[in-house]
Amino acid sequence: MNKPLRIALTKGRLEKDTIGLFEKIGFDCTALREKGRKLILPVPDANAEAVLAKANDVITYVEHGVCDIGIVGKDTIVEMGGKFFELVDLGFGKCQFALAVKKGSDFYSGFGVKTIATKYPNIARNYFESKGMDVEIVKIEGSVELAPLLELADGIVDIVETGATLRENGLEVAEYIMPVSARVIVNTVSLKMRQKEIENLIKLIEENL
Repeated sequence: MNKPLRIALTKGRLEKDTIGLFEKIGFDCTALREKGRKLILPVPDANAEAVLAKANDVITYVEHGVCDIGIVGKDTIVEMGGKFFELVDLGFGKCQFALAVKKGSDFYSGFGVKTIATKYPNIARNYFESKGMDVEIVKIEGSVELAPLLELADGIVDIVETGATLRENGLEVAEYIMPVSARVIVNTVSLKMRQKEIENLIKLIEENL
């Protein structure tokens, strides 16, 4: 038997949704359900092992070939880029990138350079460049909703699910930028060297979405 396929899973919600998908396929995910503090866990029925990682690291591990496959949000893919194949939209982890501003404010009024706070500077910059707007980007690691409230920024670019956090902080969506969901990415060399195994797994995934 070949060595197990190594699958990098984004910790948290996508991890839980992926476990549900694997169990629907029929894979034994007992080790993942009872992981404790372990970060590499077997998925024996799939001849695979899961590596639990932060989203950015999923991209890094797949791109560098230490993991064959990754499951990660489209937000991270667009923000980080990289050399890999994006094969499947899993349809879970759905949300939207949006521009949000203080409720009642007109972001596009005036002629001054606007300031945008975001965890996703590349996505924000590309979005405003596509609109022909010159903006100043301020990268925030924590709660970006604070930036307009503290008058650090005129608006924020962030992921929005229900919009509840925005509303509770006096913000509203000014414009939706793009939809986001979980994707399957594959290392370029792995897809050549282990094509049959990966294609079989992808087929099982697609049949159970």
